[in-house]
Amino acid sequence: MQLTPRQGRIVEQVKQCAPITAEDLAAKLSVSRAAIRADLALLTMSGYLAARPRVGYTYAGRQESAELLARLCQLKVRDVQAMPTIIKATSSLYDAVVTTFVEDASTLYVMDDGQHLLGAVSRSDLLRSAIGQVDLDKVPVTVIMTRACNLVTLQPDDHIFAAARKFRTHGLSVLPIVKEVATASGQGLEVTGVISLNTINALLMELMDMR
Repeated sequence: MQLTPRQGRIVEQVKQCAPITAEDLAAKLSVSRAAIRADLALLTMSGYLAARPRVGYTYAGRQESAELLARLCQLKVRDVQAMPTIIKATSSLYDAVVTTFVEDASTLYVMDDGQHLLGAVSRSDLLRSAIGQVDLDKVPVTVIMTRACNLVTLQPDDHIFAAARKFRTHGLSVLPIVKEVATASGQGLEVTGVISLNTINALLMELMDMR
């Protein structure tokens, strides 16, 4: 909702003087109470102001929430991405386990020598391998990875709401952000970052805290 100049002044006066009656607001703005009646009704219905009988109007915080929501709608995943945790295709499962704990990573991204994405390995993948009593030192990580063509990914220019939709649809906790690059054998993927469900939740909690 785009406020008119007078509605903006009303909100500012309520912020400074709350609780404040309609009569006092009208006096501060040098207008009649009737002149601002419709503005007050609209601002109250829209959530900018709260009206309390025999007390007056107080500020409800809607303006900051609306502004934050507008910023969220403009955010792209590249704006909030984190660095991916990568591992070489020649690494063993043991190397992957150590990297997972040292880096506190839920997912490792497997790269070839040209730093192109081959696949991904999660903590649960590694746990299943350990339970299976395989020799972690001898089995390469590529044996258990999910191949790149089967990964759910995002593009750098995707909006965060597209990420939230994929998290909900696929039940994942982290998604890689990739872009296509040319390779010696054709096209490949470069991982530019990752975004987690925790990041999305933190942004939404920030919005809730502004209410």
